[in-house]
Amino acid sequence: MICVICLAPVTPEFNWTYLFSREPECYLCADCKGKLEVIKGETCQLCGRSLQMLETRYVKDRVCRDCQKWEELNEWKGILQSNQSLFLYNDFLKETIARFKYRGDFRLASAFVSFLPKDFGKNKIVVPIPLSEERLYERGFNQVEAVLFYTKIPYTNCLVRIHSEKQSKKTRQERLQIENIFKLEKKESIIAQDILLVDDIYTTGATLRSAAKLLKEAGAKSISSFTIAR
Repeated sequence: MICVICLAPVTPEFNWTYLFSREPECYLCADCKGKLEVIKGETCQLCGRSLQMLETRYVKDRVCRDCQKWEELNEWKGILQSNQSLFLYNDFLKETIARFKYRGDFRLASAFVSFLPKDFGKNKIVVPIPLSEERLYERGFNQVEAVLFYTKIPYTNCLVRIHSEKQSKKTRQERLQIENIFKLEKKESIIAQDILLVDDIYTTGATLRSAAKLLKEAGAKSISSFTIAR
């Protein structure tokens, strides 16, 4: 058995838990596990970022300043109920996601599955954030669907992404004023349902909120989100 990230040999710890549990889909060596910084402690109740890394003047009622700005706009207020992320987007994770996302290393998606909460997707309709046709052609697969493939949790592809400039290239003001970059299919599948959007990275929240707004306007009961990195 080898580590799916660095390909170093891995010796699993044989114990009662190992013997009576389903064999994992992947293995990580101790070194790679140690480089993944799990988000712990108090987090923003809207976006899930660590509040320990922010000055207190940027936090109000457990909400970070970025989320406060989103909530100050009527168009976006209450659109996204909450976001949960697994890891801090450090240099190690950035490189790992780049290999998996841009260089076609599909199996790297399995590295994150063992860290998912046990109630992941429970009582919710899981909806992956899609790629545009152009991006999908470039990369060969949707990185979010790759992660969900290893979870074996059912999901619904009801969003279609319209090709546009990457959100990271836009100013904050441009992101707040964007037209929706998604269109909706299979509307009947989300009406009056609790939705869990899944993406790889939470950066500004613009992409997730754009999707959440469309789902909310189409009749979804609530929308929360989950990402690998924050």
